[in-house]
Amino acid sequence: MFDLNLPLAERMRPTSLDELIGQEHLVGEGGILRKTIKSGVVPSMILWGPPGVGKTTIANIIANQVKSPFYTLSAVSAGVKDVREVIEKAKRQSKAILFIDEIHRFNKSQQDALLGAVEKGTITLIGATTENPSFEVNSALLSRSQVYTLRSLTEEDLLRLIDMVLKKDEKLKKKNVHLKEHKAMLNISGGDARKLLNLLELVFDSLAGDEIEITDEKVMDIAQQRVAIYDKSGEQHYDIISAFIKSLRGSDPNAAVYYMARMIEGGEDVKFIARRMLIMASEDIGNANPTALVIANNTFQAVNVIGYPEAEIILSQCATYLACSPKSNASYMAIKKAKAMVRETGDLPVPMSIRNAPTKLMKDSGYGQGYKYAHDFANNFVSMEFLPDQIKNSKLYDPGKNAREEEMRKRLKALWKEKYGY
Repeated sequence: MFDLNLPLAERMRPTSLDELIGQEHLVGEGGILRKTIKSGVVPSMILWGPPGVGKTTIANIIANQVKSPFYTLSAVSAGVKDVREVIEKAKRQSKAILFIDEIHRFNKSQQDALLGAVEKGTITLIGATTENPSFEVNSALLSRSQVYTLRSLTEEDLLRLIDMVLKKDEKLKKKNVHLKEHKAMLNISGGDARKLLNLLELVFDSLAGDEIEITDEKVMDIAQQRVAIYDKSGEQHYDIISAFIKSLRGSDPNAAVYYMARMIEGGEDVKFIARRMLIMASEDIGNANPTALVIANNTFQAVNVIGYPEAEIILSQCATYLACSPKSNASYMAIKKAKAMVRETGDLPVPMSIRNAPTKLMKDSGYGQGYKYAHDFANNFVSMEFLPDQIKNSKLYDPGKNAREEEMRKRLKALWKEKYGY
């Protein structure tokens, strides 16, 4: 018998892989994670996926299946001291599992504290993250862990979940619940199964009578979320970040801080916002204002140190600066053109004059012959061909129409005269 005082999502948490809805590619018949758990030999792993798709549930199922001591830490509240305490306990046991929720919030020193224990097998680490582990988990720890990617739950998955709990939960079974409409419930929960079930229970508790009909209007009234619904994992997440970047690119600081506020109010990770501004500073501003990249990079470093809520001040400063900055995508277009050229022309031979010649044999073979050291000439410049013969004189970087890049254009034109047509 479940404790009916527990939230519905906890009461209905699956205890076996067969009860889990979704993630068939990992835990369905033939799924790699099912095979791993069935073998009883569980490696350290990172479970990467959106909120509420089963990361914590899978960790609990693994612990139950392999009958191991199971410890849980949240990276939001735990520190190095907590990690070391668990490791000391695990040394006195065998096959202890340490589950760390939101492991991406652990800083480098906290992650480093895990390394030795994971390497020696003192603990089996299961980390859960909504962020790309390639960016958020240090490489040494990542190399010692398997990464399993969990997918967003489909509408069909979520409706199956609702149907299942309406039939199984002792509390919800006390009334005849009819789900007439489901769009609002799915939109508000944003694909997060935990949020969906807690919303379902809230609606259930708010409607009187033995017969309950759930409609979109009733759900919206009860949830009081007619405005500013933000979902970190679903379609709106991508719509809001797209609007934010386009506002920065479009030099509209007002729209930029508005969409940033939408993300902040929705609980978006500050590092995600800062990372996107860092990319934008190079892609959309580039050499029109090189300081933008410096400020964006400093913002990324600063919000890692500061965290919420003060980080929003730093984010706002950076966003307004980027929005007000002159824009250029010339550098971005240059690398795109260069990559297209490489794909088209293949591995062209580097001109002999600019090849490295570390040995006598290579020097005798002509490597480096004819190279002219730019600093030996006026203006630290010498006219040479650096591209392979087959693509010589190709122009890939075309400076943008802004004050800084116009200076670059004038310099290039003076140096190269008419060679590149600047």
